[in-house]
Amino acid sequence: MAGTVEQKLAAEGITLAEPRSPIANYVPFVRSGNLLFVSGQVCMNADGKLIAKGKLGAGVTVEQGYAAAKGCAVNLLTQVKAALGDLDKVNRVVRLGGFVNSAPDFLDGPKVLNGASDLMVAAFGDKGRHARTTVGVSSLPADAAVEVEAVFEVA
Repeated sequence: MAGTVEQKLAAEGITLAEPRSPIANYVPFVRSGNLLFVSGQVCMNADGKLIAKGKLGAGVTVEQGYAAAKGCAVNLLTQVKAALGDLDKVNRVVRLGGFVNSAPDFLDGPKVLNGASDLMVAAFGDKGRHARTTVGVSSLPADAAVEVEAVFEVA
C-alpha cells in the first residue's frame, strides 16, 4: 500500500515510474547521515520523452517550463523512493537547485521553478518548504528546458 505522500501525489494525478539510470559517470543519489542528495533530474516523462525541449524565452513558455519543472520534481521523488523505499521517510525538503535553459534575456526562471517547489509543498506540506536556487543556463542535456537537483533530510 502506498504511503501518505504517494497518496497525496496520486490525488494530484501523479504516479511514480521506475527511476532512470544515470547517463554518465555519477550515481542518482548519495546518502550522508540524514541527508539525501539527489542528482539533477531533467524533465522527462514516464515514457522517456522531454516534457519541454529548448529555451525558455525562445520558443518555450513559462507555463511549459513550469510543467517541465514539475516533471523534474516527480523524477526527484522517484529517485528518493528508490533510495528509501518510502517517501514518508522524508523529514524535510531542504533545498532545490534549478537550472533553466534560457534565452539571454529570459528573467522568469523563478516562475518556472515554482513547478518543482509547488509539487514538493503539495506532497509534503510544510515539510516541503525549502531553500532554492534558480540559475539560467545556456544549455542542458538533450536540450531539456529544465533540470532540478535536491537535498532531503531523511529518517
